[in-house]
Parts: sequence; C-alpha cells; structure tokens
Amino acid sequence: MSELHGNDPRPSARQVRCARAARCARELARLLAGVVVLAALTALSACSSSTEPREEGRSPAAARATSPSPGELPAVTSDPQSATETATLAAGCFWCIEAVLEQLEGVRDVRSGYMGGHVDKPTYKQVCTGNTGHAEVVQVDFDPAQITFAEVLDWFWRLHDPTTLNRQGNDVGTQYRSAIFVHSPEQRRVAEASRAAAQAGFEDPIVTEITEASTFFVAEADHQDYYRRNRAQAYCQIVIAPKLDKLGLDP
Repeated sequence: MSELHGNDPRPSARQVRCARAARCARELARLLAGVVVLAALTALSACSSSTEPREEGRSPAAARATSPSPGELPAVTSDPQSATETATLAAGCFWCIEAVLEQLEGVRDVRSGYMGGHVDKPTYKQVCTGNTGHAEVVQVDFDPAQITFAEVLDWFWRLHDPTTLNRQGNDVGTQYRSAIFVHSPEQRRVAEASRAAAQAGFEDPIVTEITEASTFFVAEADHQDYYRRNRAQAYCQIVIAPKLDKLGLDP
C-alpha cells in the first residue's frame, strides 16, 4: 500500500501549500515594485517643479496663478468705486417716471419713493391723501461719464407736463407736483439753467420747483419696477405704454 501511495500522481498537501506560498510571494513582489516606481515618479515631479523660474519674492505657484495658460485671457474687472451721481425727481406718478428713466443708458438704478413732506416713514396710502406734504419721486443713480445730470433733466422735461401745478393728467394733488430735489449747489445751478432753457418748448410757464433734497423714503416693494411687473394692468396700458412709445422707448 505504501508503494502505491508513493506513486500517487496527485500533489501532496505540502506541495499545495508551497505552491500557494510561491504565488503569494510573486504577487507581493509585483506590488512592491509598483510602489517603488510610483515613489520614483513623484520624486521626479517634485524636482522638476522646484526648478521652475521664480519671480522675485514669489513662489512657483504664485507665478502660475498670474500667468494665463494658452487660450486663456486675464479676467477684466470693473472698478466698484467708480463715480455715481444721484438725482431725485418728481413728475406725477412715480410708476411713469421709473418706466422711462430706467431705460436710459448710464442709469444704474431707479427707486420709487417719497420726499419733501413732514411725516416720518410715510406709506403710499398716507401720501395719496395729500396730507403728508410728500411728492412721489424717483431717485436715480447714474454714471455721469455716460449720462450727465443735464441730460437726465432733458428727459425729465419730455416725460411730463411741467406747466400744470400739482397735477399730471388725471392725477391731482400736491403729491403729483413737478419738482427737482437737488443734492448739491452744482445740481441747483444745472437745474435752474435747464429749467430756463426748457421754457422755450412750452407756451405756459413751467411751475417745476427746485428745492434741496431731504430724507428719501423708499416706497413699498410693490411700487418698485411697477411697469415691468404689471404691463397688463389698465393704467400701464392706457398711460405708461403710450408715453414710452411717444418717447421712442421700449413699451
């Protein structure tokens, strides 16, 4: 029986264990070789990076950050401190004035609100009674390099009738008066000269008042950008849209 067992062609348990150990050793060797190669490549990359030319006092990373790659251009940034000027104008319903002036090139922002009264933080309903002394106004922020205060006033004379006292169309009351609230002596000078020049275009005397700007109270949110948000509303269709069309602006 022992001879038959010694001639058995099947591998013994010891041989199987030895074969498995040999395979594991070969796999481990391959893994170690891969780790060595990866470490070598990393070291070469670090060496090549450290040889990049440096600008005085700057790291290679900083130099790369300020040097655009092929096909890229440096970002163009605007100066947030560039000058703006503010004009405050009353010419009837502020919905109409806003719809016109916000379309002018150089105008950065238009806000509807109230000025010239004696009640603190008035509401729209209070101003509409005519008892607060306020006028419905728009406050306009504009870039004087693109549009001057005098040019803003040229549009002001065109967008309303400055010869009707405390009235624009069917809107009647002191809250609808025509007024220029000036923010500086220079604005007063320009406003007075503009009013004098505009008189030639009207048969009746201009009644627009020129007065110092006082506290501006921003109107409620539903009065801001009113025309754009309510084009289908009757007042917008009957009053504002024809005005924009007459002035050659987008209705």
